[in-house]
Amino acid sequence: MKNHKLIIFPEMAVVRQKFVMAGVQDIPAAVYASFNSIPSDVMSLKSAKGKSVAVAVGSRNIDNLQLVVEKCLRFLEQRGFNPFIVPAMGSHGAATAEGQERVLAHLGITKASVGAPVRSSLEVVQIGQTGQGIPVYLDKLASEADHIVLVNRIKKHTEFEHKFESGLMKMMAIGLGKQAGAAMYHQAMLSFGYANVIQSIADYVLQKANILCGVGIVENGYGRTAKIGIGLREKIEEQEIALFKLAKSLSPALPFEEADVIVIDEMGKDISGTGFDTKVVGRIGLPLVTPDPESPNIKRIVVCDLTEASEGNAVGVGVADIITRRLRDKIDQEALDMNTITGVCPESGKTPLTLGSDREALDVAIRCVGLIPTEKLKIMRIKNTSCLSEVDVSTGYADELKTCEELEVIRDWHDMAFDGEGNLPPF
Repeated sequence: MKNHKLIIFPEMAVVRQKFVMAGVQDIPAAVYASFNSIPSDVMSLKSAKGKSVAVAVGSRNIDNLQLVVEKCLRFLEQRGFNPFIVPAMGSHGAATAEGQERVLAHLGITKASVGAPVRSSLEVVQIGQTGQGIPVYLDKLASEADHIVLVNRIKKHTEFEHKFESGLMKMMAIGLGKQAGAAMYHQAMLSFGYANVIQSIADYVLQKANILCGVGIVENGYGRTAKIGIGLREKIEEQEIALFKLAKSLSPALPFEEADVIVIDEMGKDISGTGFDTKVVGRIGLPLVTPDPESPNIKRIVVCDLTEASEGNAVGVGVADIITRRLRDKIDQEALDMNTITGVCPESGKTPLTLGSDREALDVAIRCVGLIPTEKLKIMRIKNTSCLSEVDVSTGYADELKTCEELEVIRDWHDMAFDGEGNLPPF
């Protein structure tokens, strides 16, 4: 920035949060144990032999996703099924078959890696309509299979609160509805509410479609697999509700409720549907859908980069106050527009103030929070909203650190470092 004197930044310390360490030690054993809990008549060789199974996989970067999917496929094959993969991700991948297949490839899901074909299409069939008059759409390839198996993470949603939020029920609606379904359901949500629409669509799919079972994955605060559960069609909602209670109890959060500035190194569709978890930063930014949470209270949000797996889709970028030029340069406007229009959230596609580097972005953010002495500024820096075990915090939190037993200082106070281009080093 010309004619602009850069300010002095506060010193930072790296702290580690202490989360519950619950975790699955043997992923293959956990997957097989889950499937073996299904009554033998459902999975018998006689009933399964030669039948096709569409295994639905979404767009999120889930711990051990490739291994879980691979073992699901092997179990199904051993029982005589012929499984294949279908992307279940609404309009992601710029709402193209090729784009959605690339999204899965970014997550390690390819024919070579999991040993089953990936069949990607945006074509849908209408299988009926809900009592509210909402058309119900289903991926055509999945509808033609003898069975559908769902694989997804169970977690909090960024835009609504319910007995279940983001997981298997949502996948049956938004994910398997592809772009046509996702667009219709998001429009309906503005009239009937997010939870009501997801519930009604998922209920209809469970009644009318060929759902076999759902595999739910819960992660702990460190982003590691904490539990794998499975439910047959009639038990999917019940299973998800139980897993969601566990997911909420393990869900990570920022170490402090107040911040002048938060710096998020990266956002992306593989991290969250809105690029970053809006509930983690306390700003949803969708006034027609839901109010912002009361906490945390963060004055300014800076986002520095976009993940490769996002394929240029930076939906949610409009929630930020400031971004860097390298993030903006990675945006595929067509992909962003498609997801923004499908999600009926124009606010999420707005381009924030864009500055040349991390240093310039942070400099301006600090100037936009008030006259606060450097040593009192409260700044947090995170890699992304899924990686919260280690957080950079500024000297403004020094007094709180002295009394907080849940935080361990793993690197003491030090100056912020920037490379020759003015960007922060990798987290």
